[in-house]
Amino acid sequence: MGNFFKSFFDIKFWKFILVGMFNTLVGMGLQFLLFNLFGFNEWTASIIGYIVGSIVSYYLNKYFTFKNTEKGWGPVVRFALNIAVCYSLAYIIAIPLIKYLCVTYSWTMFGWSVDKFSGNFAMLVGSCLFVAFNYIGQRYFAFREKSDNK
Repeated sequence: MGNFFKSFFDIKFWKFILVGMFNTLVGMGLQFLLFNLFGFNEWTASIIGYIVGSIVSYYLNKYFTFKNTEKGWGPVVRFALNIAVCYSLAYIIAIPLIKYLCVTYSWTMFGWSVDKFSGNFAMLVGSCLFVAFNYIGQRYFAFREKSDNK
């Protein structure tokens, strides 16, 4: 078990976190801007934010984090599929769950309506779930090493 943690939380993990912090500034910044200032709904704002953040993520993770040298459409298709699956799982869980909890228990903050608070909170929870799913997907599927293909 110790070897698993050592190999899972290696330098690639920390580079992924660093790239993720930059992607968060780009993607989440855009999401919250679109949701709060331009009136987009949670789904539309998060999709646009994730598309822009994913383009940045692809290049940084392919070349910096995982040093993937594979050419062609293979890594692009695997990356896009990974993003779609991770995004879908994260937000299919987060948006209905958080909306239900916020409405049921009248959770709100910052003087926002329950709906406004639940939208912001759902995007935050969804992004946390997405990060966890995405690291596993990128490392072991999208940019897997040749030795991982046994």
